[in-house]
Amino acid sequence: MNATTTPAAPPSPVAVVVVSAGVSTPSSTRLLADRIAQRAVDTLRASGTPVTVSVIDLAPIAVDIARSLVAGFPTEAVQEALDLLAKADAIVASAPVYKAGISGLFKSFADLIDNDLLIAKPVVLAATGGSPRHAMVVDEQLRPLFAFLRAIPTPTSVYAAPEDWGASDLGNRIARAATELTLLVRSDVARAIADENWAGHQHQFGGNASRAERSDADVDFDTDLMRLATGGG
Repeated sequence: MNATTTPAAPPSPVAVVVVSAGVSTPSSTRLLADRIAQRAVDTLRASGTPVTVSVIDLAPIAVDIARSLVAGFPTEAVQEALDLLAKADAIVASAPVYKAGISGLFKSFADLIDNDLLIAKPVVLAATGGSPRHAMVVDEQLRPLFAFLRAIPTPTSVYAAPEDWGASDLGNRIARAATELTLLVRSDVARAIADENWAGHQHQFGGNASRAERSDADVDFDTDLMRLATGGG
């Protein structure tokens, strides 16, 4: 009698999430993010990896972001955006540059992200501006921000001034950044880093991270600090 073999389950789709703080219509900031994401998606699918893409446009929820900052807790629209980020396997973050700094809208949204939400998530950092003089803003401001959030920014960041859109070099940088993102995802290094180091990080109880502690069962009461807090010896 021949034994039957159970077919292997198809791989779970890689969740790519685009975060764009562009406010114009059409938005060069969103266009840049879309080009990077599309290049990454094409590369992953060419290797047989299924992909889903979600977009978080910050302009339509700008008022919700402001309300969430003032209230101290996210509105429903902001919570939906945070939930998308929590489920992301890869992120493309794109912000406009105003007066030598990333937009206040992008930074305000980042201020609402739990510190442990993006641990070890691969991210392409991108920005657009009206002058090549702002090119270093990506690495001077976005890179430290995502380093603080303990994400894994790709080595290549992408900045686009108006004159860059017709140049081949922009396409080369997009391809390089997207390739780095897909390699991080396919190698599973990021997930391994998160798994191995998760216990070594400080986490927010009840936060948005997929592995955030949410009940008494998630709390280790045997630590010295918790024994002291609960009146133990």
